[in-house]
Amino acid sequence: MKLFFMSDIHGSVYYLNVALDRLREEKPNYIVILGDLLYHGARNPLPKEYNPKKVIEILNNYADRIIAVRGNCDSEVDEMVLDFPIMSTYSTILYNDKRLFLTHGHIYNENHMPKLGNGDIFMSGHTHIPKAKKIDNIYVINPGSTTLPKENNPHTYGILEGEIFKIKDLEGNIYREIKIVK
Repeated sequence: MKLFFMSDIHGSVYYLNVALDRLREEKPNYIVILGDLLYHGARNPLPKEYNPKKVIEILNNYADRIIAVRGNCDSEVDEMVLDFPIMSTYSTILYNDKRLFLTHGHIYNENHMPKLGNGDIFMSGHTHIPKAKKIDNIYVINPGSTTLPKENNPHTYGILEGEIFKIKDLEGNIYREIKIVK
């Protein structure tokens, strides 16, 4: 199984479309969105081609393949216009005998981790900073932001296939990579 991860779209049609160009090249089974889909939030600048209604229309075309969690900029009203659920604080996926704990990062994060087993994977967005590391026996991964990267990082997305998680820039170049073993 191949999973495509993105986070922090923040209503940008431009960066969503670039990410979806990579999605069509990558050909994943599912799309995982780690929150902050439609709105830019009070602390962020307006992103390029900001158009939440168009983002809704585009994402709804992929509704049958999206697994999403709620970000701090997402609301119940957003879920009313999307054709897939987004209001869960977290979700889990079982992948190659490992649990992927999916969350945005504003509630559960490195400083407030859920109880996970050896080799499990904690996946979040929120910081807009790509990360792929192992802390004790837990993998901590953040695919970064497709739209509003921080700390001079590129616009990024993530791919999980087999035992390798790759964070790639929106041109498809590998930016970070980690091997996930139990």
